[in-house]
Amino acid sequence: MGPRGPHGHGPMAAGGQKAKNFGRSGRELLRYLKPFRGLLVMVMLFAAASTVFTIAGPKVLALATDELAAGLMRTITGAGEGIDFIYIGRVLLVLGGLYLAGAGFSYLQGHIMAGVSTQVHFGLRNAITHKINCLPLSYFHKTTQGDVLSRMTNDVDALSTSLSQSVTQLITSACTMIGVLVLMLTISWQLTLVVLCILPVSFGLVLGIVKVSQRHFQGQQEYLGSVNGQVEEMYGGHLVVKAFGREEQAAAAFDAENEKLYNAGWKANFLSGLMHPVMSFVGNLGYVAVCVAGAAMAAGGAMTIGGIQAFIQYVRSFTQPVMQLASIGSQLQMTVAAAERIFEFLGEEEEAEPEPLARMADLNPKGDITFSHVRFGYNGPEEPVIKDFSAEVKAGQKVAIVGPTGAGKTTMVKLLMRFHDIDGGEITFDGHPVTDFTREDLRTEFGMVLQDAWLYNATIMENIRYGRLGATDEEVVQAAKAAQADHFIRTLPGGYQMVLSEDGEGVSQGQRQLLTIARAILADPRVMILDEATSSVDTRTEVLLQRAMDNLMQGRTSFIIAHRLSTIQGADLILCMKDGDIVEQGTHDSLIAKNGFYAELYRSQFQRPAGARS
Repeated sequence: MGPRGPHGHGPMAAGGQKAKNFGRSGRELLRYLKPFRGLLVMVMLFAAASTVFTIAGPKVLALATDELAAGLMRTITGAGEGIDFIYIGRVLLVLGGLYLAGAGFSYLQGHIMAGVSTQVHFGLRNAITHKINCLPLSYFHKTTQGDVLSRMTNDVDALSTSLSQSVTQLITSACTMIGVLVLMLTISWQLTLVVLCILPVSFGLVLGIVKVSQRHFQGQQEYLGSVNGQVEEMYGGHLVVKAFGREEQAAAAFDAENEKLYNAGWKANFLSGLMHPVMSFVGNLGYVAVCVAGAAMAAGGAMTIGGIQAFIQYVRSFTQPVMQLASIGSQLQMTVAAAERIFEFLGEEEEAEPEPLARMADLNPKGDITFSHVRFGYNGPEEPVIKDFSAEVKAGQKVAIVGPTGAGKTTMVKLLMRFHDIDGGEITFDGHPVTDFTREDLRTEFGMVLQDAWLYNATIMENIRYGRLGATDEEVVQAAKAAQADHFIRTLPGGYQMVLSEDGEGVSQGQRQLLTIARAILADPRVMILDEATSSVDTRTEVLLQRAMDNLMQGRTSFIIAHRLSTIQGADLILCMKDGDIVEQGTHDSLIAKNGFYAELYRSQFQRPAGARS
């Protein structure tokens, strides 16, 4: 993670990104759905079929209504046999068949669309997971973990839910509007014109509300990522928060972000909620106009009672899709906002990986490493952290890198493993520039033990086996013995099968470190990197760790980054760094004899300050 403010906000957490483009995001989503176009066409066909059978109902029902009215008049006037219930029964059977067929096609379209949305959900999660592994570390220096997790969970869930619900409703509503319009024209083109007069008003209101509310929906998704980041950071560091008594400050910082989310969400939902009542009001005005005009036409004999009944039903069926489109407008906006954030993440620039010029499998790697005038800056060559680093390390040598905090020690090993690419100079491995290898291939020859021991939620056996996934149980046990970890593992409940939590609760810091050393021994790399591996343990545990590290470094090129100079006195070469450059190099004895920078560091650790009491 990159630098944070006092309350743990990364630069991207505030959601202060540029305004989003609704149309462009929609086009991106349509391009992503292109592989599903066959299924989507089937959904549209089934939706159209369902709509045709459903909207034909009022037209068929009008036949029964007309027969009922005509039969009633025959009964009153004595001009015939009265109401033909057999005919009406046949009409109602046909009507029931139509509605049953419509329901069947509706079920099929819903079933297919649910499958499409599930596949999209699955594909997006896989794409984001793959993308995380392809992004350079510089991306995570400027983005909070919570924001990335929010894109993977909240945004993908919002997109999937909307696809399975809103898109189906959108297709059905569009088909219903077109079909009802055609049938209304067959009944009365004059009344149809009356209904059509309300459409410009309806769509104008919808577009106006959508335009205003869209930016609030985008803000809602961004602030949700910020809140998630805040929660994740406070949960991860809850011990530190409590230790320094910063609960109130942490809660205040969360409240500030939560307030932004609340305001954006309230405005977005309020504006989208306006659409349905506004559309209902406009639709009711049109409904009243149709009733008045239809009654006048029926009185003049221009329409039958069944025709009026069918048309009034169609008016309801026509205005209802418009209101449905208005009600799903908010969901569609949230969908586009979520899609924007997902595709923005998927569109981030990945680490360049050209065709490799060399492969470790062809080299029989030894571990000779050379740094030649290396220059590097996290923010570009204009702000260098490493200015002119040169060193030559022979295979099997134990090299210590020392210096004050911020001197560039950890940065150098990151450059060696190509977590970042250098701005100038060259780093070689067995005579080949490290850029000749793929990052994955290069890192197979490196093992790393960090100050913060990383364990995951699995058994101790599986945590050690993470170093080489194909290792047998016996090889895992041998690695644990070499790391001085076998004894304490067997004293734990369950031994090697004990399940560890993500933060390694149940084992001490030193024991966690021994497990990571066992993992590195099992990986059997040519080059080992130990970054402050003993800095957070007591002196007794440090002795145990030192033995384990001696076994780990035996026969391997090793880089040791250490502040405790007592742990590196036996190194073959000590590189003293200051402000991104090597100021001294040599063995412990030669550097002490020089009485320079290293000797000053050494004395500062082992000499009692003036005036200190014994």
